[in-house]
Amino acid sequence: MKRKLFSLLAVIMVAAMVLSACAKPTAAPETPAPTEAPVVTEAPTEAPVVTEAPTEAPTEAPAESIWANVTPAKNITFWHQHTGEAREAAMAKIVNDFNATNEYGITLTAEYAGGYGDIYTKMLALLNTPDVPDIVVGYQNQIATYQLADSIFDMNTVINDPVYGMPQADQDDFIPAFFQQDVYPLYDNQRLGLAPNRSMEVMYYNMDWLKELGYDAPPATPEEFRDMACKASTTPFSGAKAEGSMGYELSIDTSRFASWTYAFGGDIYDGTTNQYTLNSPAAVEAFKFLQGLFADGCARLVSENYGDQADFGNGTTLFTIGSSSGLPFYTQAVDEGSAFEWSVAALPSTGTPKQDIYGASVSIPKSTPERELAAWIFIKYYTSPEVQKLWAEASGYFPVRQSVADMMTDYMAANPTYKASWDLLQYGWFEPAVPGYDFVRDEIEVVMAAVVDDPTLDVQAEFDKLNEFGNQTLAEQLEQLAN
Repeated sequence: MKRKLFSLLAVIMVAAMVLSACAKPTAAPETPAPTEAPVVTEAPTEAPVVTEAPTEAPTEAPAESIWANVTPAKNITFWHQHTGEAREAAMAKIVNDFNATNEYGITLTAEYAGGYGDIYTKMLALLNTPDVPDIVVGYQNQIATYQLADSIFDMNTVINDPVYGMPQADQDDFIPAFFQQDVYPLYDNQRLGLAPNRSMEVMYYNMDWLKELGYDAPPATPEEFRDMACKASTTPFSGAKAEGSMGYELSIDTSRFASWTYAFGGDIYDGTTNQYTLNSPAAVEAFKFLQGLFADGCARLVSENYGDQADFGNGTTLFTIGSSSGLPFYTQAVDEGSAFEWSVAALPSTGTPKQDIYGASVSIPKSTPERELAAWIFIKYYTSPEVQKLWAEASGYFPVRQSVADMMTDYMAANPTYKASWDLLQYGWFEPAVPGYDFVRDEIEVVMAAVVDDPTLDVQAEFDKLNEFGNQTLAEQLEQLAN
């Protein structure tokens, strides 16, 4: 943990230097200053009831435009993390169509800037400098860390603008919890991003194998999950295309940690006290459960990137848990592998399901009013219904606009696993959007790997130390904000 704290302090020092030495917040123009689930019945058309949505953003429109005399910049850059043929093609079409049709003559260049961690590291060195991208993808906790240096544009200054803003009907079309997730109470309810897509943790299961094992449905409880996983580990699937047989493969990822804690009825963060709860009874029980699965040979760790996906497709792993955005890749793995019947379901839970919903948003780093306005104009386009439909169907992500569901009925009919995931959005929950969560995530992954690898480790003791680290990290981050 000393190594983690050293890294944390180093980044805090960078943020502090950026805040004190780099450019001040956005200069004013000549006019006043602007600054990865629906409740569905028959058709998936309603907004999801997702609990604990952040505080609502201001909605009253200004009396007059404070952007009217600002001319949008002609050339802007968007840093993203998207790879894969379908996503790259869809992104290229979205960008090309925007460049060809926007009335302001804006040319946007979309650049692959690496994975989320790569982008985060690059951004820390560029905050409040002219070299920042005009639009950047990032998770809410990463954006919260950037804002320690007052470096992210507040979209509240433009979202209700009578000239360049987003009409109220369009704002209301967003799935409410997704729309509010980028409003930060920690920063006086500033809107520091807008969601272009969302994903959710789901359980993938091999239905043909379950039938061979004597079951007619996926597990609904941890006990059922254990029974099925352990039986599968000693009873190979008849259609397997490779050697081996395993009930469950766990990938070391903080979202798995959160998902299993949620499945046992707990949470990893208390929003009322602003404290991590990584050592809660639910978290401890969840990992004692997993520790037992590993000890009994019913589960194992994923040994390589997307190894669980490949093993699932080959019919050698009964269950995996991962992002719904992986649906196209699982489809390909199964089609090229054992070609069995499969689907997705909620994680087995001790009560009402509680599904981890996540996804990066797009934010506007502070630069100049001209660049910020041009960036906002693209973000409005990127989140418009027709573009959302194109992006969702190409990427496998969920759209963030309610009206898009009605536009995707044919797609959902042709992709029943996608609709099965969509239907689970009503059980959605979120991980904490606080600065420094990246450092805490790193430590969570170290501890969860150790616990499942060594059945003699005391889960409560390990999680107590983990929780202490998390809250110490958070306190240091909030102290930086206070100063």
